[in-house]
Amino acid sequence: MRDLKRANAVCPAYKMLSGMGVRVYTPLHWKIIEEGGRRVRRQIPFLRDLLFVYDTKPALDLIVRKTPTLQYRYVRGSYCCPMTVPGDDMQRFIHAVDTSCNPRFYLPEEIHPSMIGKEVRIVGGQLDGYEGNLLSIRGSRSKRLIINLPTMISACVEVSSEYIQFL
Repeated sequence: MRDLKRANAVCPAYKMLSGMGVRVYTPLHWKIIEEGGRRVRRQIPFLRDLLFVYDTKPALDLIVRKTPTLQYRYVRGSYCCPMTVPGDDMQRFIHAVDTSCNPRFYLPEEIHPSMIGKEVRIVGGQLDGYEGNLLSIRGSRSKRLIINLPTMISACVEVSSEYIQFL
């Protein structure tokens, strides 16, 4: 879904929906912002208009009708077909991001083919069984696994080199 509220809104849609008892997820990252002349470290949405909501369409239709700043996100090239993410893929993405202490998020157009490294499988640890590609950045000492939600967002999470098995 899309949240069309301003960036400095007191109650963004992800807080409003979670207060209503709806399961909602938005990728958050840490940022230093200035409040009242003081610098404060806050966790804010990576993309402020991107929400992943888990509920039925009739229940969401009622909320969307009541809230003018909340919209469905539609698939490009089709007419009125809301975007959906398979439940297993979403759970996998959320688990990987939540287990990492500092995930990095990328938009699909930000990841170039030169950034995609070797194909690996994670054996052991919190990400046991995950498969994907390593992020290849020159000069980086840490190994990062790319977790994709196609056409939406990608997250890179740190992985210990002892758990990496090359395919």
